[in-house]
Amino acid sequence: MKVKPFRGIRPPREWVEQVASRPYDVLNSEEARTEAGDNEKSLYHIIKPEIDFPAGTDEHAPEVYEKAAENFRKFQDNGWLVQDEKEMYYVYAQTMNGHTQYGLVVCAWVDDYMNGRIKKHELTRRDKEEDRMKHVRINNANIEPVFFAYPDHPGLDAVLRKYVERAPEYKFTAPSDGFGHTFWLIDDEADIAHVTASFAAIPALYIADGHHRSAAAALVGAEKAGQNPGHRGDEEYNYFMAVCFPASQLSIIDYNRVVKDLHGLTEKDFLTALGKNFVVEQKGSETYRPAALHNFALYLAGSWYSLTAKPGTYDDNDPIGVLDVTVSSKLILDEILGIKDLRSDKRIDFVGGIRGLGELKRRVDSGEMKAALALYPVSMKQLTDIADSGNIMPPKTTWFEPKLRSGLVIHKLV
Repeated sequence: MKVKPFRGIRPPREWVEQVASRPYDVLNSEEARTEAGDNEKSLYHIIKPEIDFPAGTDEHAPEVYEKAAENFRKFQDNGWLVQDEKEMYYVYAQTMNGHTQYGLVVCAWVDDYMNGRIKKHELTRRDKEEDRMKHVRINNANIEPVFFAYPDHPGLDAVLRKYVERAPEYKFTAPSDGFGHTFWLIDDEADIAHVTASFAAIPALYIADGHHRSAAAALVGAEKAGQNPGHRGDEEYNYFMAVCFPASQLSIIDYNRVVKDLHGLTEKDFLTALGKNFVVEQKGSETYRPAALHNFALYLAGSWYSLTAKPGTYDDNDPIGVLDVTVSSKLILDEILGIKDLRSDKRIDFVGGIRGLGELKRRVDSGEMKAALALYPVSMKQLTDIADSGNIMPPKTTWFEPKLRSGLVIHKLV
């Protein structure tokens, strides 16, 4: 893999907590407006610039994108974001529930994305790509990083160990989620060269989170190359910013489903229908969590059930067929409930496991939803196997936590 160091644009240490924000796509405009409050240094003014307009303003209006660029210039003019003097790599650590994962902030090569060496496991939507492309174009920068995984590499482990023993540049706990964020600068030339050479020996990177941002960043880079008659190949726009974590440090949490109705079935009929392909066991009112692959938890009418897929209903030799999202989509959502398109059907919604199984119970008990289905989490090996095989996971399969904090470092395309 081809990566390079870069001159990051970062907040001074005393302002990092005011600048840093959650990613643009994990909250809506009103939530961003509330979180930003009267904090003029919040990155939401750049990544969710509609908060600077009256409530209800179209976030895709041309003047909103222009406001993002205006605010990006303002942050630099005011010294809230300052560019480093030299090209560096960075170490970014996240701590959640006592577990810390350590990533390297690099610039990945656009051509590696375009030729498939940076591997994806989800489909992207063109409208979402175009939204992020407009944001990259008008700011001429990757304001937010994407989240990659790489096969563990002892050389990179050694660099990470060396730097995390030093005093960090930033260290804080985010008030919105209680997760810890720590950041170091890799400024030694020998270490920078070692990181570059180590990545060169890695055969592939895997997009964990940020498929639309990755596509947008790569497409804008390729676009700029095509528009430049003097294109050489070493310009900044040939690269985009990513935080790369060793795959062994990452875990994927469950991504669960709630449905509005039982497709005309009574609760008893629904449970009977499930019995064709699943061993159904009532567990009572105590929350039941799936215990292993091919075991599901169902919440229905105030009671939890264990559903265990019967042999022959899944294919452990097929990287897609083995997934519990495939099993549940085919045998429950489609076959019994008539939900055939998870991307567009309004009868289904999805709940990230970070919210807990109590959120599933709450949404059913409130009457908003009729039933909830909890899935056993996908493994990193399943994700990489699917990406390596050139396959795409079904919608709403993976949920990574913690999310990357935006605003710790920014990459300019010039």
